Amino acid sequence: MNNQKITEIILKEIIQAAESAFGIKLEVDLPLETPPNPEWGDFAVPVFLLAKDLKESPVVIAQKLAKTIRASDNISLAEANGPYVNLRLTANFFKEAVSEKKIVLEENKKEKVMVEYLSPNTNKPLHLGHMRNGFLGSSVSNILECVGNNVVKAMLVNDRGIHICKSMLAWQKFGNGETPESSGLKGDHLVGKYYVRFAEEVKRSPELMDEAKEMLQKWEVGDKEVIALWRKMNEWVYAGFEETFQKAGFEFDVRIYESQIYKQGKEIVEMGLKKGVFKKDEKGAIIFELPEADFGLNEDGSTRKVTVLRADGTSVYMTQDLALAVEKAEKYNLTKSVYVIGNEQDDYLRRLFAILKALGYQWADKCYHLSCAMVELTTGKMKSREGTVVDADDLIKEVEDLAKREIKKRIVGKRLTEQEINNRATKIGLAAIKFFLIKASPKQRIIFDPQESISFDGVTGPYCQYVYARANSTLKKANDLMINKNQVDFSLLGERMEERVLAQKLLLFEESLHEAAQEYNPSIVANAVYDLARTFNQWYNSCRIADKENAELSNARLALVKTTMGKIKMGLGLLGIEALEEM
Repeated sequence: MNNQKITEIILKEIIQAAESAFGIKLEVDLPLETPPNPEWGDFAVPVFLLAKDLKESPVVIAQKLAKTIRASDNISLAEANGPYVNLRLTANFFKEAVSEKKIVLEENKKEKVMVEYLSPNTNKPLHLGHMRNGFLGSSVSNILECVGNNVVKAMLVNDRGIHICKSMLAWQKFGNGETPESSGLKGDHLVGKYYVRFAEEVKRSPELMDEAKEMLQKWEVGDKEVIALWRKMNEWVYAGFEETFQKAGFEFDVRIYESQIYKQGKEIVEMGLKKGVFKKDEKGAIIFELPEADFGLNEDGSTRKVTVLRADGTSVYMTQDLALAVEKAEKYNLTKSVYVIGNEQDDYLRRLFAILKALGYQWADKCYHLSCAMVELTTGKMKSREGTVVDADDLIKEVEDLAKREIKKRIVGKRLTEQEINNRATKIGLAAIKFFLIKASPKQRIIFDPQESISFDGVTGPYCQYVYARANSTLKKANDLMINKNQVDFSLLGERMEERVLAQKLLLFEESLHEAAQEYNPSIVANAVYDLARTFNQWYNSCRIADKENAELSNARLALVKTTMGKIKMGLGLLGIEALEEM
């Protein structure tokens, strides 16, 4: 395994050449870029950053530098092109492209990161928005783990509160003893049905809201009848959730239930009140005054405030979130706590972190909000209380059905059982959903298109799976041409430009993993996988890979195939997608 990247070696050679050409010691990090036209070179070095120290125009610097750079084990040619120096690399370029890279960074081994994601409420089934949040959180966890971090995957279950009581009250009044068994509904869908029913009934009978609040107060004092109903309906929901988790591939090391920590939140509030961090307002609610320097003032010039406990003593979201933050930091000894939560909570999370800091928790600065934009319908945001939500279960089923139809169109003449078709459809359907929801930057709004997601030709999970299967088929057909990386003649590669571009993508693939980990952005990996798959396909279509008449060249090209497969499989795996040997 080569622990020093060829890109680092090349940049060191460039800096040394620049110091020789201009007679000055340089303390600058130059980037290595890919030229827009591969005919210009394998890599390009922009010299803008040298202009200030060298007091020359970038164009002149590039010209002088190109003349100074000598051929080496890695660089065969350097040419100036405006403010850039384009580099053509030697056969070492291909050798490095197929070599194993060091992915785990030693400094990451000291990091213990908790990634909290999904955070479902136990009053409704998971929906499309949960899917994006869940797939982002899961893939971020995988990527952080891949580069060496100790990762704890956590889920907060919002299992108490007024929203839960709304479903409970509606079932109590209108359910007639309906159960998942009697209705044929998954438990989470049944409870969600009564959440929607409450929203409908309260429009006609506003007093239902007072009854729901009364039920919440009874729950908080441990009323036996209310607690029994709460446990029964929550168990229905948990059973439904588990089915969806298994289907979607969600796994958690830790599950934290709001009902188990909310009292700790009240204790934290009392402590903050004694320390003078919190105050009581004129109605008796306990509040926190937000720092003007960070949050500004209200329009009327008054201080912005946050309620941390209601006047009647019942908890608000902030109460339990304070408890959750303390629980995570102190119980798990974290160096970083990542919250994967929708961008509608941006201001809320800023407030939470500000309160934690005001309370004196040193680790408050280690809390990070991975903000993700909403997944929307053409009719607007998903609202479960109105019954217009896209349920996760329905979405998965719809995309699986689309995948099944696509498979049946493509397997004409092949013998596959219905079970084999169903298994492939499940894997391809999940790949379609996951890739579509991950490929966009977390902050980017998404309108999900099931038909587009399942395409075998676009920027999709199924396309990446298809390319992997195609590469696998090539290796199987060429199994009599042995691949031995230690005996490959890499000087035979590179005549075709597509081959050089493929090697470039292979060389830089691991860097995308580190960038994604640093930015908590799995879309970087998704797009690197797609880019590699697309580049491989272009190369595959441009040349003959397995040729018995030219065994040495075939051996070299098959080494590229095998390396490409390994990286596509690894990248898809980090996104929770299975690479398929056959489509």
